[in-house]
Amino acid sequence: MITSVFGYAAGLLLTASVAAAAPAGQVERKDFQVAKDIATSVQRYAQFTIFDDVSANVKDGAVTLTGKVTMPYKRDDIEKRIAKVNGVRSVTDQITVLPVSQFDDELRYRIARSIYNNSNFWNYATMANPPIHIVVEHGRVTLTGVVQSEVDRMLARTLATQFGALSVTNALKTDAEVSDALAKSH
Repeated sequence: MITSVFGYAAGLLLTASVAAAAPAGQVERKDFQVAKDIATSVQRYAQFTIFDDVSANVKDGAVTLTGKVTMPYKRDDIEKRIAKVNGVRSVTDQITVLPVSQFDDELRYRIARSIYNNSNFWNYATMANPPIHIVVEHGRVTLTGVVQSEVDRMLARTLATQFGALSVTNALKTDAEVSDALAKSH
């Protein structure tokens, strides 16, 4: 059984994999709670921005972190924060650091302004941790996180395509998709 927690505010996807031999619900609840605590820890990390994206897989307390961040210290800080979460036995850090690029930085900021200055996304922009993340690597854009509707997902992609990116991948999830995934996992 796979249990997923999507950190709406942080755009964080966490997966807790449960061993079949575990007592009914015991490991599942533990890994699920650890995953929730990891999401909270990342959300509360002040340096985690809309230009970073981190995912965590939790299985029997062993955490594997993946994703991309804009600075090396963020990768290290996130790993240290996760290692302190109650129930985490080990952390494998596979987070990569995005290359330094003036073009990528400019693209990030232009896309962020385009999305979050659009009146359809003002409610997202006012959140402490806006849920749409913009990851740019070598001119290639990936949108991650959670939005309220299919219309928001498509509009975000459209707004991201107008600045000369080599490609735009729309990996945004809708609230309905997140809810369905959670319902199926329990």
